[in-house]
Amino acid sequence: MRPRFGLDPSETMQPSFEIVIGLEVHAELATQSKIFCGCSTRFGAPANTQVCPVCLGLPGSLPVLNARALELGLRAALALDGAPAEHTKFDRKNYFYPDLPKAYQISQYDLPVARGGAVWIDTPEGAKRIGITRVHLEEDAGKLLHSSRDGQIGAAAGSRVDYNRAGVPLIEIVSEPDLRSADEAYAYLLALKEILRYAEVSDCNMEEGSLRCDANISVRPAGQAALGTKVEIKNMNSFKHVRAALEYEARRQVRVLGQGGSLVQETRLWDADRGATQAMRGKEEAHDYRYFPEPDLPLLEVGADRVAEIRSALPELPRARRERLQRQYAIREYDAEVLTAEAALANFFEAAMTGKLPSAFPSPSGFTGLAMQDYQHAQITTTASGKGVASWLTTELTGELHARGIPDNKIFESSPIHPEHLAKLVALVEAEKISGKQGKEVFALMLESGKDPEQIVQEQGLTQISDAASLEKLVDEVLAAHPGPVAEFRGGKTQALGFLVGQVMKASAGRANPKRVNELLRARLG
Repeated sequence: MRPRFGLDPSETMQPSFEIVIGLEVHAELATQSKIFCGCSTRFGAPANTQVCPVCLGLPGSLPVLNARALELGLRAALALDGAPAEHTKFDRKNYFYPDLPKAYQISQYDLPVARGGAVWIDTPEGAKRIGITRVHLEEDAGKLLHSSRDGQIGAAAGSRVDYNRAGVPLIEIVSEPDLRSADEAYAYLLALKEILRYAEVSDCNMEEGSLRCDANISVRPAGQAALGTKVEIKNMNSFKHVRAALEYEARRQVRVLGQGGSLVQETRLWDADRGATQAMRGKEEAHDYRYFPEPDLPLLEVGADRVAEIRSALPELPRARRERLQRQYAIREYDAEVLTAEAALANFFEAAMTGKLPSAFPSPSGFTGLAMQDYQHAQITTTASGKGVASWLTTELTGELHARGIPDNKIFESSPIHPEHLAKLVALVEAEKISGKQGKEVFALMLESGKDPEQIVQEQGLTQISDAASLEKLVDEVLAAHPGPVAEFRGGKTQALGFLVGQVMKASAGRANPKRVNELLRARLG
């Protein structure tokens, strides 16, 4: 059982209450420049070096929309099965905070880029649809750096602000309040991240702030239709923290209500060190932001032809791909889930199975866009099984790459082993031309040289001995040379068989097929 994050581990959710959760996810769009100016979006530059009059909000500067940001916003909405707006506009969201240089944020209010859509998650009860309320575009704020030990404002002697992030294009994806547990929220975030990465909308790197989440949570008596008092939780920089914060906050709210208290609508911060949420400020309503249309940006018309063009360029998305991989390559559900967690990993697997490669291999971006769709009707060109290739890929190859600090999404440009060569290695093992142990020896040599496994087997003389005549000769020689263990086995000491197998393997320099050696010895020994 996971710890209860600051509460007594014996404390459980009272069965008379139901949790209601909605998530607001901000994802930085994969553009080279900001949403309303030409400043770079590159992460890690020295503070306040990627700024200009527009993103600093200096008088007289005017925003100009980045067309690529609008395209990626529409691409995200379509990947989430949302309905793009025919007309969309930008609005000013007014509030004062030091990281907002204009004292307002250019966002979208009543005419977002898209409405509706869904993310499907797997639960113990089966697949569950989590509705999407809206997807809208907006600019990011700057970043405050607080001079306290934990980086929190409460104990800080002072704060600095870096405006490099101000103006970076974001999409905000607002879910319906359809989530009923912290585990469902965690599953939703994983599924949403997969979709955005597959659609190449965002890199979703939480460590660099490319994906951020605010959670709205309330509890209500089971069976009640009306929602309870909503609390917003901020400052969660990992999916695990989101789950931990929601578990804690649900129990806090139930405890307050159970003791006859009342809840207030507020924003709370998650303190990971304490394992608890703490009050930050009262929660604003929409009217507090005094939204009004952005006067410096025109109403946008989204043409049906452009939407159709973007839709046709979408790749096969993770859930559909998992189901197809299981059907097409006869692999387990678990293997399909591991492979499709990262598009590049699934692409490498399918390249091994079908021989379909990028036009230039390796490619800096691996397989992207429409290239993924080519696999849907591809023929298997290897004799290796899908199960075998998946196993060697997700254990041996990725394990080696991870040890070298190489993530799954860099497998094409970083793997010393070609997809076709991995399939050949698996085929050699499955056809019993080499043993599993020899397969790992060949694999190690492939990592070093990048050579074809068949060439390595020939050069090293590793071909497994499987023909009956050769094995029978070896077995008979070993039995004649070791009468003691033979007598022990026939006397009931079955462990003597292992010794005899080992002697045959030794006599064959490790090349004998161990399975057939075992069978022959048992037959000879009666």
